[in-house]
Amino acid sequence: MSNPRFRIYFKLSLIASAVAQVLTISSAAHAQSKEQTLQEVVISGSRSSKADTSKVGGFIETALQDTPLSITVFSANQLQDLRIRQTTDAMKFDASVNEAYNAIGYAEQFSIRGFALDNASSYRKDGFAIPGDASIPLENKERLEILKGISGLQAGFTTPGGILNYVTKRPSNTAVRTITLEASERGTLYGAVDLGGKSDDKQFGYRINAAGEKLRSYVKGADGERQFVSAAFDWQISPQALFQIDLDHQHKSQLSVPGFQLFNGTDLPRGISADLMLNDQKWAKPVDTTNRNIGLRFEYQLNSDWTAAISGNHHEFKRDDYTAFPYGCGAQDLYPGYCANGDYDVYDYRSLNESKSLRGAQALLNGKFSIGDVQHKLAIGLSNSQRRDYFGDYVYDYAGSSNLFHPAAVPATNGKTGAVSLRRTDKEASLFAQDIISLSKEFDLHVGLRHVKVDRAQAGSPDFEQSYNLPNLALVFKLSNAMSTYISASEGLEHGGVAPFGTKNENLMLDASKSKQVEVGFKAALNRDFNFSGALFRITKPLEYTNAANYYVSAGEAEHRGLELSAQGNLSKDWTLGASATVINARQNNTGDATIDGKRVTNVPSFKSTIYTDYAPSILNGAHLTASWQYSGSKSFSPDNKVTVPGYNVVNLGSRYTTQVNGIVSTFRFDINNAFNKFYWRDVTQSLGGYLFPGAPRTYKISAQFDF
Repeated sequence: MSNPRFRIYFKLSLIASAVAQVLTISSAAHAQSKEQTLQEVVISGSRSSKADTSKVGGFIETALQDTPLSITVFSANQLQDLRIRQTTDAMKFDASVNEAYNAIGYAEQFSIRGFALDNASSYRKDGFAIPGDASIPLENKERLEILKGISGLQAGFTTPGGILNYVTKRPSNTAVRTITLEASERGTLYGAVDLGGKSDDKQFGYRINAAGEKLRSYVKGADGERQFVSAAFDWQISPQALFQIDLDHQHKSQLSVPGFQLFNGTDLPRGISADLMLNDQKWAKPVDTTNRNIGLRFEYQLNSDWTAAISGNHHEFKRDDYTAFPYGCGAQDLYPGYCANGDYDVYDYRSLNESKSLRGAQALLNGKFSIGDVQHKLAIGLSNSQRRDYFGDYVYDYAGSSNLFHPAAVPATNGKTGAVSLRRTDKEASLFAQDIISLSKEFDLHVGLRHVKVDRAQAGSPDFEQSYNLPNLALVFKLSNAMSTYISASEGLEHGGVAPFGTKNENLMLDASKSKQVEVGFKAALNRDFNFSGALFRITKPLEYTNAANYYVSAGEAEHRGLELSAQGNLSKDWTLGASATVINARQNNTGDATIDGKRVTNVPSFKSTIYTDYAPSILNGAHLTASWQYSGSKSFSPDNKVTVPGYNVVNLGSRYTTQVNGIVSTFRFDINNAFNKFYWRDVTQSLGGYLFPGAPRTYKISAQFDF
């Protein structure tokens, strides 16, 4: 599939064949029922779309109302209604999440509660780690779950911000036949199909998803393409035994969009537009990624109270990484930074044939029992995972200089990438247990412990092998059936960071470190359809940063204290409202460096909020009007806080209309993002020397969804 024309042909053929299958099935069904009177389309809005339970908080599926953690769950209906087509879209609706070097055409990367997520461990598919080095497809995902805060019990090695868990779609009891077509930005075209169902005896089920995309980003020149296909199958071997398998494949190729650096090393870029492309040299090539995944699960119900399950997952990731990389200004000896007149140096960056392999397995026993009047819900299990990274020496050669306002062509360099070899391995084995103890009608005690052993090796760094215990303790007090409060304490563990590109100890791996969290929260269901929650937290961990001598070190402490508030539900049968707000004080303490000690952590706003609404006017049957407003306070760009970017407001507007067309339930959507065309800095990361990414200007999106 290296030929671009073949890729496009494959993409269109894939969608066309799937559409043909859907139309064939639909036509047959329609022929059988053509004499029936068409039923009135019922618009359910978001009333029944929100998720009520989640396993992301542990190994026991628990009602979100009774879970002593801060969790956000986007259901399949919400992913559709909120127009969430990639993870970046979802993060706009949770104020505790920020982008963290989230470059168009590259990987989607985020921070939660001010801590950047780890690409190796913070992104999960059905609980198993998958690489966060490429956009994770949502076509075959039933839910997106965000666990905010330390997740040592749930996931072992992860950064203390939390985890993102993607739950795979499974076969449904009723047939699914859906086609989605969409156009957006400068001509981005998207098509997808979703097919599912079960045999008449419900013993066998299937779910097929496929998508193709012609990418034409709002950033001029950041063009590309994407193809995706997945399949999930269920086999109910007996009433007690269930076997599941899922597979998916994604290919994406798109020219990546670099960020901007400070003018004169001190001032925010001025006079630029959000669609300006700095990776615009003729020799620049798209970043090309391929992802493959296979998951297996066998579950056996031992009796009415106990269930045993074994599961596994294998993920393969490959990437060819190219960029005409803008960095520094040699004319003024600025590294990083651009010259005062907009000049910048251009580097030819190439890293070819990178690959990562992640394998995981888990055995879990889940059940309940009583000792006297005390009831227990218990989960115990074993897990094992292994990650292997292959890459070679990259090319990073000076190619020439250009200017933001007067772009100049520079020649490609003659550098050659090195041979690919195994450069890093991570092995992790765990024994874990979780017990939810009902002490009384009002009190539940949550007790959990994970014992984890890690063996890590990376070329150029000493091997690391160690064992840890990660406890988790929480007490839930149920004030009523509709209201609860909790207090929890937990410990987490994260791999030591790898000294980033450009530092004097580049690629050196730091030691693993522990983090600690205390959290107090409450959750309330004000009525059947409206939920409200809040959490007050404090997280501490060893601080990693690049010091004044340009060494990447672990010194001092990062302390993040914050308050999260969220609300979601139906104010009436026609009006849905959601809101999220986070206040956070993220500081760098005890570093011994007066220039950064006590200063704000970069790229973390002190206050962020989002409000979204969905209203169905009674005079327009089938129509919904939607709007959202996102606000972010100012963020520090430089570790010494001398440079900050201002806060911003972004308003998005939309509508959808559901009707029947020739007996087919059809939903048409139209959205205007950044309706007032606000220029703002959405992401001001210190990664790779420090870059600023502007938010998207006003963009339009139109789509049609057909459910047969």
